[in-house]
Amino acid sequence: MEANLMQNKLMKLHSDGNLQVSVDAYNNADNLLERGYMEYGCHHYRRRCRIRAPCCNEIFDCRHCHNEAMNNIKLEKTKRHDMPRHQVQQVRQVCSNCGVCMGKYLCETCKLYDDDVSKKQYHCEECGICRIGGRENFFHCYKCGCCYSVVLKNSHPCVEGAMHHDCPVCFEYLFDSRNDVIVLPCGHTIHKNCLKEMQEHYQYACPLCSKSVCDMSKVWEKFDMEIAATPMPEPYQNKMVSILCNDCGSKSCVQYHIVAQKCPHCKSYNTRQLSG
Repeated sequence: MEANLMQNKLMKLHSDGNLQVSVDAYNNADNLLERGYMEYGCHHYRRRCRIRAPCCNEIFDCRHCHNEAMNNIKLEKTKRHDMPRHQVQQVRQVCSNCGVCMGKYLCETCKLYDDDVSKKQYHCEECGICRIGGRENFFHCYKCGCCYSVVLKNSHPCVEGAMHHDCPVCFEYLFDSRNDVIVLPCGHTIHKNCLKEMQEHYQYACPLCSKSVCDMSKVWEKFDMEIAATPMPEPYQNKMVSILCNDCGSKSCVQYHIVAQKCPHCKSYNTRQLSG
């Protein structure tokens, strides 16, 4: 990197034996590199520089600040626009004019600066963007097309391009979302907060495939008790219907009940009636 740029400028070749690098000059260079550390930036990144957007020539703390301001519903529709991450130009870690370090972390590919290295930023070549959390804690799933926690390495069901679509609840693009994303048991992905909101409204099925998003065994036991306590009228006691289980995908012919139909294969009540 360029962390030693100022020191290199202050050094002189002393093959002639006349010049020495002064201790004061080194100390001054170190002070410049640390000046303003964690004092500047925005709520997205802590950094000691700002960017001039090539699209509108305006100055912002970061790309996200630009997009929040310039792609706002309050602006005229014709003036709204985003700035792609790779449009930032002419990046370097240390200012060539004053010697101040722009950010402790610099990704020259993403043009990303950040002083808050506690995020453990790293660049994923396969994703093509920087992520946080530490490279040692994540792996890239080539089928899903994204970095997942190593906890999921041998346990998650792969879904082609699972992260390359919008959240099924809020419709924000998940791949480069700054909000927490989780992988459902079915392999589909969703914002953590969106899933929490679903569960607060008693919705426990994946919005995409309708499979259960958590262990529902206790709920199914309550369904068993409810059905046992609710006998059907005589005309419906022998009524049979065809069902499809959303959890295991099996089709079955079962006795009809107004409360719910139970899958005989996986014992789930997450079923839909096909006919009958």
